[in-house]
Amino acid sequence: SPETEASDVFEAEVNKTPRSKHWISLSSEKEIDEELLTETREKLMLKLRVDRIFRLPICFSDHNSADSKDSHLECASYQDSRFSIKKLQSDFGIQAVPKLQSNSTQTLRMVPKDTFTQYEPREFSNEELENILQDESLKNCCATQTPRILHALQQEEIMNVFIDDWKALGTGLQAGEWSGQVSDSLVLHQIFTNQKYSKDKKISCLNWHPTIYGVIAVALIKKKEEQTEESLLLVPRPAFIVFYSFSDSSNPQLLLECPDDILAFEFSPSNPNIIVGGCVNGQVLLWDISVHVTYLQAAHPGSKKAATNPDTFDLNDNGENKTAVVRFSAVSALETSHKAPITDVQWLPQTFEVTGMGLPVENKMKVSVQIATCSPDCTIRFWDVRLANLLIHTPLDRRQTDQKTPITACSIPETFKHLDRTWKPLFRVSLPKIDTKGEYVPLKFSFEHYTCSTEKDTENNWTENLPDYSQLRMPLTEKLKAMEDVNTKFFVGTENGEIVYTDWKLESDESGRPCSAKPLLCFNTHQWLVNTVQRSPFFKDIILTTGGWNFAIWKEGVMGGPLVVSQYFEQECTVGCWSLSRPAVFFIGKQDGSVEVWDLLKNSSEPLQLHAHISNTKITCMKPWAVSAKQHFLAVADDLGVLRVFEIPKTLYVPSRHENLSMKKYFELEMENLKDYLRRKEIWTKQKKEVEELKKM
Repeated sequence: SPETEASDVFEAEVNKTPRSKHWISLSSEKEIDEELLTETREKLMLKLRVDRIFRLPICFSDHNSADSKDSHLECASYQDSRFSIKKLQSDFGIQAVPKLQSNSTQTLRMVPKDTFTQYEPREFSNEELENILQDESLKNCCATQTPRILHALQQEEIMNVFIDDWKALGTGLQAGEWSGQVSDSLVLHQIFTNQKYSKDKKISCLNWHPTIYGVIAVALIKKKEEQTEESLLLVPRPAFIVFYSFSDSSNPQLLLECPDDILAFEFSPSNPNIIVGGCVNGQVLLWDISVHVTYLQAAHPGSKKAATNPDTFDLNDNGENKTAVVRFSAVSALETSHKAPITDVQWLPQTFEVTGMGLPVENKMKVSVQIATCSPDCTIRFWDVRLANLLIHTPLDRRQTDQKTPITACSIPETFKHLDRTWKPLFRVSLPKIDTKGEYVPLKFSFEHYTCSTEKDTENNWTENLPDYSQLRMPLTEKLKAMEDVNTKFFVGTENGEIVYTDWKLESDESGRPCSAKPLLCFNTHQWLVNTVQRSPFFKDIILTTGGWNFAIWKEGVMGGPLVVSQYFEQECTVGCWSLSRPAVFFIGKQDGSVEVWDLLKNSSEPLQLHAHISNTKITCMKPWAVSAKQHFLAVADDLGVLRVFEIPKTLYVPSRHENLSMKKYFELEMENLKDYLRRKEIWTKQKKEVEELKKM
């Protein structure tokens, strides 16, 4: 109607069919019973109101799709500003959460400021000083107290009244000091270096002279980078074993000439004038320094050695003092020597000797005459320094051999002339692997009965006449009594960090040829080069090994593994050694130049003392030395060719009460802990297998 159009209000009824299209019958209504269909809901009436005019003309235009990006035109929705719709109902969700608050603080940095205060003393005037000095009370006080002060000073000169009696109990060097202060750490005693012989070199081995006070020998070798440069430039440099003395820390006292660098050397336990060394080219060398012993003994500060000792000589004859050079007496034959550098050399003790099959027999001479060496060529070889009986046929030949020629400082000693360039090993031992093919690569070894000689043993052995090695002869093996109680098993440290326990006695294979036995056990404990295998001076069956980044303590006869294994350190353990006076103390050298002191009775997981920055480079070797019951030294060598000698404090060399017995109980307790761990490990492996079998089922 016109009224509805004017007000833009219309009413519409909701029907079943849309208004814009007529319903077309397809006869489906005949199938439905109209009587059953009834309207149950009321019809809805909607009222709508709009603010715009309907049925307005619409204008469309063409649009090129190439003008838009990606040929796509989007008709995005937008808010029409011409009308708005009010929300009558909205749905919200509320979650109860704790209130979060973020705060931060910043500490104000206080800038340090340097302040100072200067005091001026109050001084008496000259008149006041004269009045005080003329005071009768002061004069009387000085007159009465002077005798008492003089008496106290006299007592102070006689004895130290301020010493602590509790700390002075027992023996020790510090007990006789006037200060009464006892140091608990290593004290630097002396430093040895010489630019002529130690420049661009490192110390590979060191040994204290067994009988002469303050004399120490070191072997200097070229570094790897220096060897490469010299090999390119073809500049030969001599190799020496240098003898230092406390009397002169910068100048060597004696030089032992070497054909090549020496990695290991050792003094003879029977005659300290005889020295054996292992060369980089695999040869074994022998020196005799008998002529120069008097010169070493007479060395003292301020003495003119060249004028007082006729044994020294001058190479250039220009009036300058030159160090005596001793040439080696014998060198092994190159074709029968090791095929790799000799990394360890040891004298067999004078209590026994071995045959060509490695069987221990009695040593009637009671002189150390045999040597054991090891090398990365996978062999350990045994050598004998005596003259074979087959070389002497007639008494005339024996008489000519026994005749001695006068030896001077410039001549070469003929002590081992019979061995020079013809020396062959007595027998050799290989190290076949236990489970796989191939052989272990030995670097260090240690066998029973070879321990550092104590002071009493040294005095008893060396006060007698020293044996003359040139007169020693090899006896017939058939006449020697076999020694079945000698332990022929020994420990070996390898290139890959394994600790191998094997026997040096040879066995016969199916064809009757001698061969080495399989090792009894092998543990890969260190994961890197083993540099120390040393027996305890107090327990012959306790062994300290270092290598890689940890150390371990073993007990011979315990086949389950080491008793003590340290944690893996940040720095590599380069060397280790036992204390000569305390069973619980040992020293560990590190890659960063530090030295650790360990005491197993106080703490087995952390060192007792840590001496950092002893050197700027790694520690290569260490050796303790007991001068007397009141003085002990520790020699420490580094990778720069510098030798430092430290004095060991009283707390580290005086054993505690019953320390030996306490260490025995400690090792027994560690053995029980190891057995318990092995039992638990077996149970864990069985349980693991059972679980795996159940999973498979």
